[in-house]
Amino acid sequence: MGNFVCQGAMLQCSFGMAPSTLNVIVPLRPKCGNMLMANITDFAPMVNIMPFGMCQSMANPTVASATAAAMGVLTPMPCVPVIPAPWSPGGQVKVMNMPALINNAKCMCSWGGNISVTNPSGSMMATGK
Repeated sequence: MGNFVCQGAMLQCSFGMAPSTLNVIVPLRPKCGNMLMANITDFAPMVNIMPFGMCQSMANPTVASATAAAMGVLTPMPCVPVIPAPWSPGGQVKVMNMPALINNAKCMCSWGGNISVTNPSGSMMATGK
């Protein structure tokens, strides 16, 4: 269970150094207040999920390379999320025939980061059971 997540929700990656926001780009969606509701398919990097500032994951090849060049001193590099799968879990309510995105959903970056919703922004008081 959780609150519905809408356009502008704040996101955080466990390896990112800054928060990001969720973009919902399909205009014909139901709204929470005046914001578009998200569903579990809103996970496209650089479209729905923007970068988290700098990445600190050694699984990220740019971070590993920069760290090696710095003689083993962790050297964060710009975040470019790589997200291969949708958010999980989704709510039982459907948004555009897909489960609604709820605030306890997570998705994983290929570089090992755990992406979560820190503020569902415009979330409704109803739950996405």
